[in-house]
Amino acid sequence: MTVSVILKTLNEEARIGAAIESVLAALEGIGGEITVADGGSRDRTLAVAENYPVRVVQLEPTISPSCGIGPQLGFQHSREPFICLMDGDMLLDPGFLPEALSYLSANPRAAGVTGHVEEMNQTSLEYVRRGRRAPPENRSGPIDRMNGGGLYRREAVEQAGYLSDRNLHGYEEFDLGMRLRARGWTLHRLDRRFVRHFGHALNAYTLLVRRWKSGYLRGIGELLRGALGKPHWRQLVQDLPELKLWAIVYLWLIAMIALPLALPSPALGLAVDVVLTAGIVGVMSLRQRSLSLGLYAVVAWLFHAAALPLGFFQARKAPEAWIESRIVKDI
Repeated sequence: MTVSVILKTLNEEARIGAAIESVLAALEGIGGEITVADGGSRDRTLAVAENYPVRVVQLEPTISPSCGIGPQLGFQHSREPFICLMDGDMLLDPGFLPEALSYLSANPRAAGVTGHVEEMNQTSLEYVRRGRRAPPENRSGPIDRMNGGGLYRREAVEQAGYLSDRNLHGYEEFDLGMRLRARGWTLHRLDRRFVRHFGHALNAYTLLVRRWKSGYLRGIGELLRGALGKPHWRQLVQDLPELKLWAIVYLWLIAMIALPLALPSPALGLAVDVVLTAGIVGVMSLRQRSLSLGLYAVVAWLFHAAALPLGFFQARKAPEAWIESRIVKDI
């Protein structure tokens, strides 16, 4: 039961060495291979990775990186019957793979199994807010997606067509989960740690702007576009609570625009807009138990809502098509 571990990287020179070492230690007694799938790093990520017994592949410069293209790049170079997917800024828990392999052996219709992602970044508002969520990041048992990665069965992935949709800048795990579950496979989260994740050491608002520029925030729109007309479209809409949130945000924005025009005085309309916005921030601050988190949540909503239509109308490439890349180092 050997494992292909795929490490997705983009400018991870500070973390990739430790990530590889954690995987090498975890593979002892199991066997397998490691593929570093790089999205075009401009730092020393590749130079560091080449010091280890791993395969290193990198996108051709003409191919734009995305969250979805990295896993698929690694998958097309992988060989083993089980695929462990993780990021280059993660450390694999040494006991995860034996327990995960045991679960897949005992549950032949399970396509994948993961564990908890322990967020080590406790300074950025983004990761603090993420750490407070319950579903789907922290829930154990049957799940609909494996956010953060985990161990997949190659047979199931091949039935689903491909590991990751190269067109997606986000929600690639959800898309894979939908395709797997549509074919009768299941996903499971063990009540144990899978990885420690160090994340971006950036101000949350700086990270938000970076994700806007990189296209990351367009992921949900791209996901909807890719599923349009597919058998799992209705299930996808039902399983994405974010869609209801974005609908509410759109209604709020429409009301903000309409109030200055509908009320007797534009100034009165603007005043109502200010009060309404302050009230929404206040409610979110109470829910998050923090004014800064409440404000950040509302700002993030606006960014996501603006990005959704941009992603939906984005042109697509065949997700299963071979990704042009170069092999920097082979095993």
